[in-house]
Amino acid sequence: MSDIVTYGIIGCGMMGQEHLRNIALLPGARVAAIYEPDAGMMAGALALAPGARAAASVREVVTDPGVDCLLIASPNHCHVAQLEEIAALRSLPVLVEKPLYTTPEDAARIARLDAGFGAPIWVAMEYRYMPPVATFLAQSAAATGGIRMLTIREHRFPFLRKVGDWNRFNRQTGGTLVEKCCHFFDLMRLTLRAEPLRVMASAGQEVNHRDERYDGEVPDIWDTAYVIVDFEGGARAMLELCMYAEGSRYQEELSAVGPTGKIECLVPGPGRFWPARLGAPPVPQVIVSPREPKGPVTLEIPVDPALLAAGDHNGSTYYQHARFNAVVRGQGQVEVSLRDGARAVAMGLAAQEAARSGTVVALPPL
Repeated sequence: MSDIVTYGIIGCGMMGQEHLRNIALLPGARVAAIYEPDAGMMAGALALAPGARAAASVREVVTDPGVDCLLIASPNHCHVAQLEEIAALRSLPVLVEKPLYTTPEDAARIARLDAGFGAPIWVAMEYRYMPPVATFLAQSAAATGGIRMLTIREHRFPFLRKVGDWNRFNRQTGGTLVEKCCHFFDLMRLTLRAEPLRVMASAGQEVNHRDERYDGEVPDIWDTAYVIVDFEGGARAMLELCMYAEGSRYQEELSAVGPTGKIECLVPGPGRFWPARLGAPPVPQVIVSPREPKGPVTLEIPVDPALLAAGDHNGSTYYQHARFNAVVRGQGQVEVSLRDGARAVAMGLAAQEAARSGTVVALPPL
């Protein structure tokens, strides 16, 4: 391989273009080919990657001999079939956007891919790589003496518009607790270093999208949820989601508590949504609060402005690509495996079912 890792892109709408902006910041990466069926999004993608060419199909991207690795940033319900097509054509390293799949029936297809793909696959769980979240993860065990309670709150803006409005319907997203919240279920497993046993949930569509119509259909995505997960070893985790709270100072708030203390992480939303009249956007924080001696300690964790400008995920997309780039070069290990991505989706699907049925849903062991 040359000094430059060359990407082929499959799907390049809003999130795909965030990936392009971050790939452009890496000194050892470039984009060679892009497949994006929407003409407007393709034009925007080529403007961000002027050295890339437009491809007419997934096949054309995968079989391009100049491509070293692939990024899948297509709509959720396309991911599994596209991974299968890639496996049949040419096993290249793949970074695939979350959620990995959208229906319970897809789990067996992912297991087959995991057993025989022949190249590294990394699932894009960007939230792990937000600098304040990474600090929270690194310090949580020491700060708490062993986490017994973990809470994740996201108070944010509604779902944005996507091409063809595909993200308005559960059949294409997997449901809000899959589409949006697989990130948080991944963080629960990662933080607690344990597997989920059972899920309880209450959720619904309370405010957003109720007056929208697409070919006569009303969107069925939820905008409100509480989810409680029991984990092996006795730890508990809770997710609180509200998607009509964009006036919040912080978008994500994580807290972990154990016998010796508490640690919190406060993450602002995208800077482009922060009102200019309020001055500079909030700076991410991590707060450690020991039980003895009492006295919270606050650490500010500013993010490089160039990384903030490249996307909506607090710099995490860049750090994720830097690590994936190392894997492609043979200099690193996959940090978010197909199994990790599948487990996060399984938790989301269980939460969707728990909320729909009003029952406790057990998760099968790995």
